[in-house]
Amino acid sequence: MAGRIEDYALIGDMQTAALVCRDGTVDWLCLPRFDSHAIFAGLLGTEEHGFWRLGPAYASDQQPPTAARRSYRGDSLILESEWDTQRGTVRVTDFMPPRDGAPQLIRIVEGVSGRVPMRSALRMRFSYGRVVPWVHKHEGRTVAVAGPDSVWFDTSAETYGKSLTTYADFTVAPGDRIAFTISWQPSHKEPPPLPEPEQSLEATEDFWREWVDHCTYHGPYREAVVRSLITLKALTYAPTGGIVAAPTTSLPEDIGGVRNWDYRYTWLRDAAITLSSLLRTGYREEARAWREWLLRAVAGDPENLQIMYGIAGERELGEAELDWLPGYENSGPVRVGNGAAHQLQLDVYGEVTEALHLAHMTGLARNDYASLLQLKLIRYLEDHWQEPDEGIWEVRGPRRHFVHSKVMAWVAVDRTIKLIESGDADGPLERWRELRDDIHRDVCERGYDKERNTFTQSYGSKELDASLLLIPQMGFLPPDDKRVIGTIEAIQRELSTSDGFILRYPTTSGDENVDGLPGDEGAFLACSFWMADDLAMIGRVDEARKLFEKLLSLRNDLGLLAEEWDPRLQRQVGNFPQAFSHVPLIDTALRLTASGAYGG
Repeated sequence: MAGRIEDYALIGDMQTAALVCRDGTVDWLCLPRFDSHAIFAGLLGTEEHGFWRLGPAYASDQQPPTAARRSYRGDSLILESEWDTQRGTVRVTDFMPPRDGAPQLIRIVEGVSGRVPMRSALRMRFSYGRVVPWVHKHEGRTVAVAGPDSVWFDTSAETYGKSLTTYADFTVAPGDRIAFTISWQPSHKEPPPLPEPEQSLEATEDFWREWVDHCTYHGPYREAVVRSLITLKALTYAPTGGIVAAPTTSLPEDIGGVRNWDYRYTWLRDAAITLSSLLRTGYREEARAWREWLLRAVAGDPENLQIMYGIAGERELGEAELDWLPGYENSGPVRVGNGAAHQLQLDVYGEVTEALHLAHMTGLARNDYASLLQLKLIRYLEDHWQEPDEGIWEVRGPRRHFVHSKVMAWVAVDRTIKLIESGDADGPLERWRELRDDIHRDVCERGYDKERNTFTQSYGSKELDASLLLIPQMGFLPPDDKRVIGTIEAIQRELSTSDGFILRYPTTSGDENVDGLPGDEGAFLACSFWMADDLAMIGRVDEARKLFEKLLSLRNDLGLLAEEWDPRLQRQVGNFPQAFSHVPLIDTALRLTASGAYGG
């Protein structure tokens, strides 16, 4: 059985990523890209679907021992895990070097004290655990081949095959260092070069040290901010600048339920807010790369903006179910692709425009096509903002007039007006000022419940929605507006869990499934960070700080967050790690630091 979601560590090379459990098992790895088929899919099934365990040897009737300690080496994505055994202590260093050739996962075993018996068990299963590859020797190297893929396994340890698994049994003493490497290569090409683990380790550490040095945030929450920034960098597909929402698919929002989605794609919303955080912490090059990705992705058809694309800008992300995988803790179905790609979500226009506006305001070199794109998006909104849509949460129920969607349509128009007023674009200024006023008036008249003094999830609805917390953050209304304060307090009353975290919305209302799906979900971490932001904005800074620091305590021991927190099971749920959780962590830290609202 796979570990708890928070038991996993992330390692990656900015093109794909692996998850490593506390017991030294790699249970998830897609090669060569984030969205490729997994060669280790044990996370969503069993050991029969692929894994690589490296750690102290143990009896066959026992569970593999978990590491006594683990941490990232400094501000890097190099994982170090240590086991204390009756015979001594051993350390395993796991990393994926930023690639300029074949993707590699390198694991270095180091003896610390005593003499520790070790075992490597490598079971590669291609195509998400369905295909057993042909494993054989080629010029002294072990290679697994199936169809278009080959994975090369290199180590100085003696290996042997048993039960369709490649093993190595060995003992390490103080000073011993034994490396294991897997490298992916198209099966029709020549073998990849022999790995150089120690040189790769040094280069990887240098890469991360240099990258972190560009961070401009030096406040009291620096450790949490830097770890979140490293995580966002790891979720960026370096060749194109696209940013995946998470490196996993189908980790459930409801353990045992069906709320399981593939997040290995680039949501415009997630990527836009990620760009915002990167710009505000000094990472202009990543912001520039994302803007270029955006312009390529929407080129030729900006009026039909999709909510998400593939990491290279692909448009077709057809959804399918992998019925041979039982799912994480039997949470089926396991899905690949995402059928929400062609939903209408009007808020995306606002998020993209806000990101382009921020890039412009922070001095990112002007791009004429970016300005042209912005104008085209507003022309589309002129004709479509009054339509119902599926909204920010991608409901699979009927379309509605979601208040958040309308607010973000207002944001898109407002930021474009500012672009024109700055003299960097031309457009029908007066007409769009009227459009901005029309949208604002419509939201305040139809999306606001006067009796309860709160905005609602959609026009005519009595339900609340945590996305309404963005109203003051987007400048739609000032924080001291009584309607804003009323909305914040209503969400605290009606969408808070027993431990004070925030749900996205009520998943059921009477006998109705609000989002068209059975089951429930946990507290959405991004919404809880938004609440902390809003509390700070309305002057309740001590309360904001306490909530923020309570949220920080939910991170795993390595500083990582999934999408949600299950208050019943007291554990993380949803895809992991989640960009949409780490971005608002950074934003809230910046806001609290600026307000001086932090502990000693």
